[in-house]
Amino acid sequence: MRRYILALDQGTTSSRAILFDRAGQIHGLAQQDFPQIFPQPGWVEHDANAIWQSQLKVARDVMQQHHVSAQDIAAIGIANQRETTVLWDRQTGEPLSNAIVWQDRRTAGICEELKEAGLEWLFSEKTGLLLDAYFSGTKLKWLLDHIPDARWRAERGELAFGTVDAWLLYKLGGRHCTDVSNASRTLLFNIHTLAWDDELLAALEIPRQLLPEIVASSGHVALTQPEHFGSPIPICGVAGDQQAATFGQSCFKSGMAKNTYGTGCFMLLNTGNTPKPSHNQLLTTVGWHCDAPQHAVSYMLEGSVFMAGAIVQWLRDALGLIARSDDIEALAASAQDSDGVLFIPAFNGLGAPYWDPYARGTILGLTRGTGKAHIARAVLESIAYQTADLMDAMQKDAATPLSELRVDGGAARNNLLMQFQADILGTPVIRPKITETTALGAAYLAGLAVGFWQSCEEIAQQWQIERRFEPAMSLDERTTRLTTWHRAIARSRDWASPDA
Repeated sequence: MRRYILALDQGTTSSRAILFDRAGQIHGLAQQDFPQIFPQPGWVEHDANAIWQSQLKVARDVMQQHHVSAQDIAAIGIANQRETTVLWDRQTGEPLSNAIVWQDRRTAGICEELKEAGLEWLFSEKTGLLLDAYFSGTKLKWLLDHIPDARWRAERGELAFGTVDAWLLYKLGGRHCTDVSNASRTLLFNIHTLAWDDELLAALEIPRQLLPEIVASSGHVALTQPEHFGSPIPICGVAGDQQAATFGQSCFKSGMAKNTYGTGCFMLLNTGNTPKPSHNQLLTTVGWHCDAPQHAVSYMLEGSVFMAGAIVQWLRDALGLIARSDDIEALAASAQDSDGVLFIPAFNGLGAPYWDPYARGTILGLTRGTGKAHIARAVLESIAYQTADLMDAMQKDAATPLSELRVDGGAARNNLLMQFQADILGTPVIRPKITETTALGAAYLAGLAVGFWQSCEEIAQQWQIERRFEPAMSLDERTTRLTTWHRAIARSRDWASPDA
């Protein structure tokens, strides 16, 4: 009897492995952090082998700790940090360089050149994305341009490109492939044809020989090699972390939305089986594609905030204001309010709806009375304010107000933040009992493919509310706070403008 689904949740700062049972409950969890590499301002890298080794270790650890063998696991699902770009040698399986992380801004100049060449409309129309350094395509171009002989070797078919899902699939099962949700984040994939696009490849000078095969998000993808877990386990679910979290939140119907509070913040709105273009600087992206015909392809509108939980880590590691990330709630709660302090966390520029790679982190409103509790509170409020900007853009695109926002991720456990989030949105915020929704979504996608769960309806019945946060702030106060926030955003964008 295969009792579990093993979900591999490969994130920006840690690799996790979680065992889920048929009730969608967590049976076991293992986690390991891995190093962040910052070679120079605006650059963020990972050692791709550290990603692989940490992910394999936690998968083995959770199985060993809970006495689970490969025969107990029905399937593996993978969720991954998106856009992070890996280039490796097909023969040796070794990366040619460090992976370039989604937060990295080194290719902002390439994006500007493409815009000046009049190609922004082409990428927007075909990919649903904006020309920004966030996405994988310009990162791959940069690697091919800067690694000796890389382009020549790529054209000969000696190299392989992939986002983190493809890298893990290659190492686990020896197959070079990626699912549609991750492919849709590369600037190389046409979301209407669900295929790599020759016109986009030509614009970025990417040889087709580099690209992985496209597979469904739910369906048989590969078998793990026997040496990894003792005997092969089918890999049957793959999705970018934010699409996986949306699936894990049971946002299966058009009009349902979730926000994940992780390293960044990511709000996704299900728009159904047709891609919906954004008129408010949001992204149109593929949610998932299931092999089962009744599921077909689901599309999303997405807003991305680059710095959320990462700001709390900065308070902990760079400033030493807290010993543990969880300590921020008590510190922030020790102040009645932020005392007028506003924090703009544009450490790597601003994401949606601004898409400004030149904005920089800014603290405004400091006085001699400002203490660390006020700064901690301003940091938490900045996460909520950024989310409010996403919600505003999303509601304009959707043309209907959202009745609720489902939340997940590490910072969603912070009650102070969640209450302020509901207040500044004027919308109820709902936290589920299982907040590990990224891993849960990967598990659900894998489980559907092997019959572990029979339908999305069965999965939706497992979703349960842990707490509902109702807005308590007056409209006048909310409006005043948001006006002040937007003035601070303007200061942040002026600070490092290329025209300044």
